[in-house]
Amino acid sequence: MVTTKELFDLSHSIAGEYLGGFAYPWQALAGIKELIVTLGEALPPELFEKRGENVWVARSARVAPTAYIGGPCIIDENAEVRHGAFIRGSALVGKNAVVGNSTELKNVILFDNVQVPHYNYVGDSVLGYKAHMGAGSITSNVKSDKMPVVIRTAEESFETGLKKCGAMLGDFVEVGCNSVLNPGTIIGRNSNVYPTSSVRQVVPPSHIYKDSEHIVPKKGE
Repeated sequence: MVTTKELFDLSHSIAGEYLGGFAYPWQALAGIKELIVTLGEALPPELFEKRGENVWVARSARVAPTAYIGGPCIIDENAEVRHGAFIRGSALVGKNAVVGNSTELKNVILFDNVQVPHYNYVGDSVLGYKAHMGAGSITSNVKSDKMPVVIRTAEESFETGLKKCGAMLGDFVEVGCNSVLNPGTIIGRNSNVYPTSSVRQVVPPSHIYKDSEHIVPKKGE
């Protein structure tokens, strides 16, 4: 439930080959900055415009003039970056993705068609194909005791060695409004999280997270 290949269809991101080199997606977080620079330098200039140091924006992307984009960053084709978005750097925004008003990104990979459209914070995280975060939902990426993040399933624990580790959302995940995904949260493919949830665990694929005691399979799956 927590491996890179279990969570993501890697064909839906220009970072797919890079991510495929890691058994677990959180292992990829440390190299996102360097990855973006490497990918960016190879992007075709007829499709991408270089805007400042290590910032590449697809010519087909729509970027509001009030958005801030810090490098390194790639905004892929047909993506939309809306009014007041704050991209702090080390952010790869996939094709057709939406980065909304007052949304902040930092050290992230957003697969194609991801939507973080309203008042979201996404840091040190990977969001899979067509993942969607409802208004006000955020990834918390640092524990209150500042200790390294540990990811725990019912069967085993994974020492990430990372003090900053947000959430890994599988393909087609839906996160309800005003939810908090605590450090090291993993949501399996096709799963949903109820609004106003506080999640701090691994949610299996094709499940509905109602609360920590009620995680139920989706009907018909």
